[in-house]
Formats: sequence, C-alpha cells, structure tokens
Amino acid sequence: MLEDCIENQPSPSMFKIAAAFGACNRVSPSFQKRLSLEITFSLQTQSKREAMVAHCVSRSDDVVIKSPNDKRLYRIIELENGLCALLVHDPEIYPDGVPDEARTVEDSENDDGEEEDDDDADDGEDDDDDEEEEEEEEEDEKMEGGEEDCEGEEEKGKGGASSQTKKAAAAMCVAMGSFSDPAEAQGLAHFLEHMLFMGSEEFPDENEYDSYLSKHGGSSNAYTEAEHTCYHFEVKREFLKGALRRFSQFFVSPLVKSEAMEREVLAVDSEFNQVLQSDACRLQQLQCHTSGPGHPFNRFSWGNKKSLADAMEKGINLREHILKLYRDYYHGGLMKLVVIGGEPLDVLESWVTELFAKVRKGPQTKPKFQVEGPIWKAGLLYRLEAVKDVNILDLTWTLPCLHQDYLKKSEDYLAHLLGHEGKGSLHSFLKARGLATSLSAGVGDEGMHRSSIAYIFGMSIHLTDSGLEKIFDIIGFVYQYLKLLREVVPQQWIFKELQDIGNMEFRFAEEQPQDDYAAELAENLLVFPAENVIYCDYVYKIWDDEAIKRLLHFFTPENMRIDVVSKPSVKSQDLQCEPWFGSSYIEEAIPPPLIEIWRDPPEVDVSLHMPSKNEFVPSDFSIRADNLDHHPISSSFPRCIIDEPLMKFWYKLDTTFKVPRANTYFRVNLKGGYASVKSFLMTELFILLLKDELNEIIYQASVAKLETSISLVSDKLELKVYGFNEKLPALLSKVLMVAKSFLPTDDRFKVIKEDLERNLKNVNMKPLSHSSYLRLQVLCKSFYNVEEKQCALSDLSLADLNAFIPELRSQLYIEALCHGNLLEEEAINLSNIIRNNLSIQPLPVNMRHEEHVICLPSSANLVRDVNVKNKSETNSVVELYFQIEPEVGLDSIKLKALADLFDEIVEEPLFNQLRTKEQLGYVVQCSPRLTYRINGFCFIVQSSKYNPVYLLGRIENFINGLEELLEGLDDASFENYKSGLMAKLLEKDPSLQYETNRLWNQITDKRYMFDTSLKEAEKLKSIHKSDVINWFRTYLQQSSPKCRRLTIRLWGCNIDLKEVETRPDSEQVIEDITAFKVSSEYYPSFC
Repeated sequence: MLEDCIENQPSPSMFKIAAAFGACNRVSPSFQKRLSLEITFSLQTQSKREAMVAHCVSRSDDVVIKSPNDKRLYRIIELENGLCALLVHDPEIYPDGVPDEARTVEDSENDDGEEEDDDDADDGEDDDDDEEEEEEEEEDEKMEGGEEDCEGEEEKGKGGASSQTKKAAAAMCVAMGSFSDPAEAQGLAHFLEHMLFMGSEEFPDENEYDSYLSKHGGSSNAYTEAEHTCYHFEVKREFLKGALRRFSQFFVSPLVKSEAMEREVLAVDSEFNQVLQSDACRLQQLQCHTSGPGHPFNRFSWGNKKSLADAMEKGINLREHILKLYRDYYHGGLMKLVVIGGEPLDVLESWVTELFAKVRKGPQTKPKFQVEGPIWKAGLLYRLEAVKDVNILDLTWTLPCLHQDYLKKSEDYLAHLLGHEGKGSLHSFLKARGLATSLSAGVGDEGMHRSSIAYIFGMSIHLTDSGLEKIFDIIGFVYQYLKLLREVVPQQWIFKELQDIGNMEFRFAEEQPQDDYAAELAENLLVFPAENVIYCDYVYKIWDDEAIKRLLHFFTPENMRIDVVSKPSVKSQDLQCEPWFGSSYIEEAIPPPLIEIWRDPPEVDVSLHMPSKNEFVPSDFSIRADNLDHHPISSSFPRCIIDEPLMKFWYKLDTTFKVPRANTYFRVNLKGGYASVKSFLMTELFILLLKDELNEIIYQASVAKLETSISLVSDKLELKVYGFNEKLPALLSKVLMVAKSFLPTDDRFKVIKEDLERNLKNVNMKPLSHSSYLRLQVLCKSFYNVEEKQCALSDLSLADLNAFIPELRSQLYIEALCHGNLLEEEAINLSNIIRNNLSIQPLPVNMRHEEHVICLPSSANLVRDVNVKNKSETNSVVELYFQIEPEVGLDSIKLKALADLFDEIVEEPLFNQLRTKEQLGYVVQCSPRLTYRINGFCFIVQSSKYNPVYLLGRIENFINGLEELLEGLDDASFENYKSGLMAKLLEKDPSLQYETNRLWNQITDKRYMFDTSLKEAEKLKSIHKSDVINWFRTYLQQSSPKCRRLTIRLWGCNIDLKEVETRPDSEQVIEDITAFKVSSEYYPSFC
C-alpha cells in the first residue's frame, strides 16, 4: 500500500530545500506542489529500496541474452523465500514516457477499493489440453467447408501503426504438474489449478481476479503440464499492480472452499467431456494407460467427475489432498515469476517484493520421480479405434532427458532429417509410393514429451488406405532411413544450416502477445539458465557429432512403441477398453522376424538420401526503411499502386518493426470456381493437388522461415508468401511457374481425392463447429453442404478435372497486398511476376462470384433442430444468433462499437451465471459475429448434461435480466469497461504479421478502412450507457420488431429430439432448409 511505503521521516536537508523554494515569491503554487510531490516520491523510492533489499537476496541486470532488436530491459531477482522473478521493462508500453510512479500506484490502489462483487467471464482454465487437435481441425474445417471463412468473431484490438499502446502481463510457473497426482485422486494437480481462481483470503469473491481483469481490458488463462503448472494474464497497462495484487494471492492464501470444490469438479468434468471424442487425446491417454504400473506416465491427467468426486464419495478427503499438494509444492523455491510492465525495473521490483515476499519459503528442489524400467513394454503394437475417419501410424522412441544438452540440440538435428519433406526424404519416398500423405517427426513441446524422466521422440505418419495395409513395410522404410543416417554419419554443414537459421530467427525475432511471452519465459526459467531464457529456443551452439551418434543408438525396434489409429475394418474379439475415455484398442505382439529385419535392414533404397543445401536461406538482411532519405516515406496505411481490370495491388513499406521480412497476400477470383458444387469441388481438388505438387519446394522454403500458404477461402484461391524477404520473389516465381501449367497425374489424383473424401467424412464431428456450420447454412445463399459435396466427389474423374483446369485458369481477378521490407519497385516487380507467369485475361466484374446473406424478417424467431453427427458425442450445443445490421454507412462504426462494448460488459456475468453458478457446461460464451459484413451477435453454450431446450431457456432467462444489469451498472464501472475496450482497440500490433493480417481483413472484406480500430475507439468516447441499453432493447429484446433470432439446437447422442415438447407460437422451425432459403430475401453483396 502507498501509505505503508512512507514510514521514514524526511531528512533535515529535505526540509531546508522545501523551505527555500517555498519562500521564493517567483515560485508558483503548482511548482511548490510538484516539488512537494517529488520529495514524497524520493522518500517512497528510498523506503521501497530498503524493502527491496530486505526481501531480495540477489539481483542481476544485463544477464539475459536478447535479440539486437529487443528494446526491453531484463532483470533477474531472487527473493528470500526462494522465488525467482524475471522483470521485463517494455518501453513501448508507455511510449510517451513512464508516468509518475505515484500516479500509477495510486490508480492501482484506488481500484482495489472500487470493485463491486461482479463475477467472472473466464476462470482462467486450460487452453492446451487439445490445442493442437483444435488447430488442426480448424484448418480442416476451412479447407473442407469453404463457406465459413468470411465469417468470424471481429477482433477487438490491434489498432495499427499509429496506435502505440501495449498491455502489461505476468506469468507464474510452479514446478509441479500431473506427475505429482496421487493415485487415488488423478487429475488433482489440474483441479488445484482450477481452485486457485476461486477466491483468496484477501479477495474472497470467487471471481474477483478475472472480474478485475475483465473491467480493465485484460484476460487470464492457465494450464497444467506433466511437471509444471502455469498461470498467466494480461491487463491494461495502468492496472498491472492491481492485477498482480490479486494474482499474488493465488500463491499466498487461496481459500479452496469445499462448496466451491463441489461445483468446480463439474467444470473439470465438462472440460474433460470437451476432449472425450478427440483422437489425439485418446491416443495420449492410451499411451499413459499402457505404460508401466506405478510409472509417472501412468496417470489420468485431465481429471473428471469419476476420478475426483467419486474419490470424495469413497471417503477420501479431497480438500485435504489438494491442500497437501499445495503445501508440498506451492512455495517460493519452485516458482518462476515473469512480470512485463512499462514501469522502470526498480518499480517492478518493488511491486514484486511487496506482493510476492509473502509466498511461503521453500527449497529449490524440484520433485523427483522413482522410475524403474522402460516406460512401455517392448515388441508391442496398439491398434486404437478412431472416432474420425483417419489412418495414422505413430512411432515413438524413448530418449534420455536432454535438458542439459539444449546448446547441442541433437534431437532437433535428427528431427530435421527424419521429418524432412524434400527430395530423398522419407516423406517423399512414402508419398511417391502412395503410402502416406504427411509425415512429421521430433520431440513434442508438451510436458510429457520433454520431462525430467525422458524425452519422447515421435513420428506421426498419415496413411492412405493402401498405406494402412502396409504398416510393417512402412516401418521397414523408416529403419532403412535410420540406417542411412548411421552410415552417412552426422553432417556438420546441416547443423551449420540449422544454426544460421536459428541465429537469423533470434536476431530478428518478432514479438508475441505479452501474456504468451510471459508464460514462455516463465516455463523456460524452470529448465534453462537465466541468461539463456530467450536464446535457448533458438541456439545451436555446440556441434557434437558423438552426441548425435549416441542418440541414434536409441532408435531401435526394441525401444520403439507402435500405435495405429484408424477405423477398424473388422471387429476383433481381443478388444480391450481404456478406462477413462472408453476407447477400444487391441494389443498385438510384433513378429520377432520383423524386429530382426528392422534392427539391421539388408539395404537402403537408392531413392533415400540426405537433403541438399537449402537455396532459400537468406544472407541479405538490409532494412529498406533505413534508407528513407532516398525513398518516399511510407504511408501509415497501404496505398493502391495498381488498379487494373486484372489486379488491384496494395502496398505498404514497413517503418515500424524494421525486420527483413515481408508478407505478400493474394486473393484470386477464379472463373467458374463456384458455379456449381461440382466446379467448387474441382477447384478444391486443383488447389490440393497444386499444394501436393509444390510440397518439396514449399517445405525447403519453410525451413528457411519463408512460408507459403495455398488455400480455398470461401470461393477464392488465397496465396500467401511471407517471411524473410530476400528469396521471396524467387519462391513466388517457382510457385506460379508450376501453377500456370500444372496438370495432375492419375496416381496423385487418386490419393488426394481419397484424402478429400476422408476429410469430408470428418466435417462436423465437433459439436461447436457443427453448430456454426448449421447457422451459416441458413445465412449464406451459396452454401454447398457436406452431403452434396460427397455425392458430387464420388463421380469426379481425372478427365473431368483436367478438362476443367484450363478454363479455371483462363480468366482471373486478383487483389493483393505487399507489406514489409520491400520497396515499391520491388512490390511492382512481384506484380509483374504474376503477369509474366500466368498470362491470363482479366475476369469481368459480372463473372466474379458474389456472396449474399439472408435478411431475416422482422421479429424472426427461427429454430433448427439437428442431431450430432458423431453417434458417440454426448455434448449438445445451443447457438442463439441475433442478426443486427449490415456493416455499411456512417453508423457502422458506432454499431460495431456498441456490440463490442455490450460484449465486454456481458461476457463476464454470462460466464459467471451459466458456467460458474449453474454449471451448464464448459463452453459458455458470447461474441459479435460478422458474416460477409452483416453484423450479428451470438450466445453459445455446450453441455453434456442438459438438453438444448433447457439450455436455450437458461440463455433466454439470462438475456431477460440484462436490462436490469445494464441499468444497475454504475458510471465508474461503465467507464472501466469503455477504457478496457479502448485499450484493446488501441493495442499496438505485436509483429509485422499481426499488422498485415489486420490490413488484409480490410481488403478482403472490401472495407478499406485501415484505421477502423482507431475510429471505433474515438467513437467510444461519445457512447453513453443509455446507448448500450437502447442497442440491447432494439436488437436483443424479443418485443422489438428489429429483434431477429436464429437458434441452432444441436442434440447430443444421449438426448432424444422428441424431448421437444410444445413449441412457442412465435417459434418457426426450419424443417426444409432448401425451401426456406428459396423463399427468403437476401442482402446485396458487400464483399
């Protein structure tokens, strides 16, 4: 507290100075006041430094090795209690200078007393349990559906180059994770993570922490790994200390109330149900389940009602178990804290010592685990029954822990070669034989894969149907390649290439969002020396060929685990059941003769060889903006430098980040690419086959951090080439040379068509994506559903496709953006590369596909009831969509600002009521939606316990109480929400790519309002609480004629649609989607 810091009496010399200035007639009262403040501040600083000395046992500046482009200052301190903290001063948080220290502290302290008992919109729970799976599926949905990509949640933030604000952030990593779960209460570490959000002695309200963050433009999250648990948050810069005060109490005095535990067990159970149908999570749990009894891997880390609540019913005192886990491991010796703020390092240090010195003292000794024998039995193959239609071969080898060898990165050297996709690679070899579609290899980033017990090196191969029948042959080819690596011996030039790329990335590292960066640094502090906390991820410092040879000794059949994930063709009598997910699997012994052959293959196929040197590694890192004396200064916004019937080309020279990177994006209208479902599928097949043809080139460039993305976005081809800019024109030329003349072959057509058929079968297997699909199917006039696509695809032949491709390429219209470290003449050269390679005619305006969105009628109350696609999916979803207005005209900025502000205010109480209190399900959310520039607003709840009719009723009950909530909002709270939203809108783009994506969204939506976030922030200043209430009454209250609703009710497998009883008279059920759309009216096309 501020008053606690002013304990020392001022010195006599201070009084003399004050008296002297006070006696001077020429000194103004304001100057006297400022002098008085300065004296007070100096006293505070003196007192704080004394407190810092008392609590801080070591302090080191200028120790952390950082990128030359990194303007931040770093300090490592250790407190008396053993807690290690990394303090980061980011000068861009306060670009106009740090405000007076007292002003920052006072603002934070005053806010401590201002908060009401508001509840939270996000309890900070895990985002990583199925993150990789979700990212993959999101990409799949975009590839498969197409229609979804112009619709999305409008991002509230990243205001652009002229905006200069950044958020503050912090993260705490505790060196204890799921490996420390007691056998009788599995998932306890994860449950403890949940419980720390549920109030502390100083802040007893369950959602005080997240409520504070929500009101001040912040957010939080947490995740539990095998050997650590990480908590992190970001917040508007002025409120860092207030957030830290609440955050620190997690680690000082959490309440862990019994009644909160009973509710939060249900939240953990709902979270588990989110991943219950995930093949990736099922495989991970099977690997845990089949590891040796008593081994730390043999855990159920997620936790659910059965593992936790049932433990209580069996007489186990779960609260005492949680408190014991907390007492044993939540102490300073096992904690690594990172704080990122705009204040000077001394100020940040004073805050940390004041708030975190109260953490209990403990030894800096991490938990050690008794391990006897290997993780898995040797010589076994596991066949796991898949939820989706997939064919995946997973090979796993156990390596020793390599934490101490991070300067050598021997495992990354091997991952580079085993996962390579260039000529001579294992990937290209399997692909050429029609056995596989993708291959990845390496040690995963997850805690179980990089633990103190072992490193787990995995190879995941996505197989064709033919490859699924030849698994043992494929494993034989893997061991042929491993034999090649042993025979050729480690190559120093390959290590040097990886070293150069790592150093290049480090030298020109781009920033991440602040909270992600804090979490990454805190994790690294647990494992690596403080000086290398940043550099450790990039450094290839020590060439040790003997270390690589030693690692190769572990790649033997005896040390290999085999998992096959697929749909079984025949039900086996030997099925076993993994107890937590209920997954069916078979355990098979591998025939000994095969193991003998794999141990020492008789030959290595001549098609397998080492990669060639990478032609895309850059050497020119000059910054174009450094020579602005010779070139015109770049505009704050992109300029249209070409506007012709063929092409509209936007350009912006980067003068903000000054890194040798450039991003070039192209959106291409294709002739007839969306004319029918058949032409749409042929367009999609053409793009997939083109990517397949280009894969070896694209992969080599990606290793050198020059990326290529080719996709079908809605009805258009989107090509993105981005990364280090020196070789970008050469790569673009290679891509377009192939694109202009490429025609697929029969063998690749069959493989890619089979893969597309499989992907279409997997569309809508996740309830949340399925509900969005159903909503867009209603809203979008041109929407080819999955069943139509599957039917049309089955009849497509190579002859059809090869006849279609020349017509598809004959006329185009291209809109492009070039942004980054390229001069205008270099950007024009890129446009000429397009012209010269494609030699095509422009596509007239009247032949370009336009998307139209349905205009829901006045007072519409439409409902769609559909069953989940996956017959084992217990989750139901309700998605309640309100259509607002088109995003056009003078009022569009105000409408967007009102929707975003309403979301800021409502998100937290919605979550608190429906998720925390009523425990409807793990997913409870609301957000503005933008569908081809038609504004909307959505409420979404997913639940495995309640039927959609009940869920909809609870959402409606919440909405019915919103007017009272809004009316009761005091002026101070309303202004806090406004300022929090403004902070998001004015937040500085963390990297060049973030800025490019923001600009690109304006181009693809044909808004061309590149400062829309700034305009919205300005508009917010004049918005009053009454405006938000009127917006709510107009668009969300059912009594209003402008309230137009569409409800998607997706029914889980355990609930019968017949539970729909009598329907309200106002409810219009969409029984025949085709007939409904034919009879509907549509908005004109806006993008």
